[in-house]
Amino acid sequence: MLLGGIRYLLPVIEAAHREGYYVITVDNVPGNVAHRYSDEYMNVSIVDKEAVLLAAQSRNIDGIMSFGVDPGVVSAAYVQSRMGLPAFGPFESVRILQNKDLFRDFLRQHGFNVPKAKAYSSVAQLMADRDWVNYPSIVKPTDSAGSKGVTKVSSPSQLEMAAKVAFEKSISKHIIVEEFIYPVGCPSDSDCFSIDGRLVFANFNAQRFDASAANPFSPAAYTWPSTFTPQQQEYLRSELQRLITLLGLKTNVYNVETRIGADGRPYIMEFTPRGGGNRLSEMIRYATGVDLITAMTRYIVGDAVGQITQREPDGLWAEVILHANRSGRYKEMAIAKDLGAEIVETDLWVEPGDSVNAFNGANDAIGTAILRFGNEADMNRFAADTARWFNIVVEPDGDGAPTE
Repeated sequence: MLLGGIRYLLPVIEAAHREGYYVITVDNVPGNVAHRYSDEYMNVSIVDKEAVLLAAQSRNIDGIMSFGVDPGVVSAAYVQSRMGLPAFGPFESVRILQNKDLFRDFLRQHGFNVPKAKAYSSVAQLMADRDWVNYPSIVKPTDSAGSKGVTKVSSPSQLEMAAKVAFEKSISKHIIVEEFIYPVGCPSDSDCFSIDGRLVFANFNAQRFDASAANPFSPAAYTWPSTFTPQQQEYLRSELQRLITLLGLKTNVYNVETRIGADGRPYIMEFTPRGGGNRLSEMIRYATGVDLITAMTRYIVGDAVGQITQREPDGLWAEVILHANRSGRYKEMAIAKDLGAEIVETDLWVEPGDSVNAFNGANDAIGTAILRFGNEADMNRFAADTARWFNIVVEPDGDGAPTE
């Protein structure tokens, strides 16, 4: 059973079918693309863990996960615990990881590097405590992913509006305010894997952004390898292993966000027991040959994972998250002639005339492009301005001149 119906589940469904598994997709959006490729669809809210449990019991499933779909992770772990299925780890540990407030507290209690942070349950509560906030800070929901509802506030005048935006995107109506950790080099947002509680694969990349996007904090591209030094990577692998051990986690794929702060300290910013969105596990397979998707799909129904070992990227890779910088009707995509890379794959999800949204989060993406570079000079030229190479042209919904 796969919770959710987004297109990032398609490679998971493909892997499951290769292994001979019957796939049931579950959510309350019948039109989602993944349901067209599964063997069965059930219309159930994935945030209602009791309803998901009843659905799972009715089909006597062998395994469940919420790959790339953040809202379903807690429900998947709950079903695992109640039905005795192969599990990510203890249900309480998963609950901690899926709540940014609880996660920050856990990191602080166990001596990890962690930004100053505090949670709030209303705008009024935050505004009454506004003297606590330092600037710049990040305001975000405690329970959302894909950069939805995230705002960087640089002055007190921005705080109230940022809080309202975060509450609007929060499922539980809780938000967190945390100090902004200025990164040295690029942050990393990649997928890792543990087997029986041992970290066997930890990959780092360079997460890149489009400053002109509606939400400049939503990742717009990734490049491999990362900007971290070997020493910084080794430290982070050690801390990730310590975190896995403390939480009693087992075999799982994790989406991990890390960065090196201006203070020189490495930080684990996010650690969620699911595959990342934006095709990150697929990119790892391209760059390293390590197939985390099939390994996780096999584990979750009780089959042997196979061999997963640490491997570094073979060559210079990039993924572009195709997006429009304003809303309208998609017209065309123009690729710069001097890109200087092999275009391994372009996956465009819209056609001329389709409505597109300004890029406020991962759900506003309109496709991806996978690139491989032959030399560092071309890679660095791409990385210096990732937004300039794939120009998405949109037209306004009404009459008027095209906009870009």
